[in-house]
Amino acid sequence: MLLTFKNLNRFLVLSFAAIILAACTTTPQDTASTSSSSSASKVEVVDGVYVGTDTVEMLAVDVPDRVFFAYDSYSLTSAAQATLAKQAKWLKANGSVTIAIEGHADERGTREYNLALGDRRANAAKDYLMTQGISASRITTISFGKERPVNSASNNKAWAQNRRSVTVRTN
Repeated sequence: MLLTFKNLNRFLVLSFAAIILAACTTTPQDTASTSSSSSASKVEVVDGVYVGTDTVEMLAVDVPDRVFFAYDSYSLTSAAQATLAKQAKWLKANGSVTIAIEGHADERGTREYNLALGDRRANAAKDYLMTQGISASRITTISFGKERPVNSASNNKAWAQNRRSVTVRTN
């Protein structure tokens, strides 16, 4: 088949049009950053803190294993404190159990910075558990920084899911 200048020109125009159309497609936006009372529009990120349940596992029945943090923060939210209070209650009832608290960060920032931030997050959770009467000898901490994301996407929802501490039973 012989390509003429006219056929080549048509091919280039159609290719260019296809590229433009592909570039104009829309992608779903992250969920809103403010809370909503409507159950039909469940919000998963509120003020930069993940509040969904799809990445949460359970340390025990009705005891979530993780808490979430705002961007560049290791301050415990009221939701995080409520989760840690449940963990403390369970740990008191199970006095022989020891735990490790893993600190995590999102992908933004240097490796060193995120390791330090993950360490501060793990220690914030440990300190709270200690204020609830859990002995420091039962708790170890480790930071993974940004090395173990639960969501590898690069968007607000993924980053919010990755800013967390996770309580893991060690015995």
